Amino acid sequence: MPFNLPIALTWLRVAAIPLLVAIFYLPNSWLSPFDQNLFATIIFVAAAVTDWLDGYLARKMKQESAFGQFLDPVADKLIVAAALLVLLNMDRVQVWVALVIIGREITISALREWMALLGAGRSVAVHMVGKLKTTAQLIAIPFLLLNDTLFGWLNCARLGTWLIWIAAFLTLWSMFYYLQKALPQLSGRAD
Repeated sequence: MPFNLPIALTWLRVAAIPLLVAIFYLPNSWLSPFDQNLFATIIFVAAAVTDWLDGYLARKMKQESAFGQFLDPVADKLIVAAALLVLLNMDRVQVWVALVIIGREITISALREWMALLGAGRSVAVHMVGKLKTTAQLIAIPFLLLNDTLFGWLNCARLGTWLIWIAAFLTLWSMFYYLQKALPQLSGRAD
């Protein structure tokens, strides 16, 4: 298992998950609800930045590896799923949204594994629609975590809800895109 700066950043993203969850279980005497929301938002945004940074550094420093390519999307999926479960527990996101997003991640991960076994992993390689989906999720979730009014007029809960619905739509779109790409292999009609 290789270890370099990009992979270290990805591991930091994984390590941030228990901290993100634990913040909401601290007594109010340690952190007020506002501080819990703020610190969770900061942790999530920092993790989202490392998602971009680790890929950039891996390319720039020529430290791309198969392990890094495996770990990066796993870290993304884990922190998004953890944040969604926290938000679901606090009634800030609807059950259907969490099910769509987490269900898609499980489905496409299984599909990619199956396609790799068939030797057709390239047919379901990461595409722009998948990147849009991830970006939409990484933008929506901080607004839902913050759950406050910014600048005296920006209702983060409302904006986050609209953005997470858009993210859920993009999540479904990307799932159908990848399933369509895999269909020839799955149905035995591949060239």
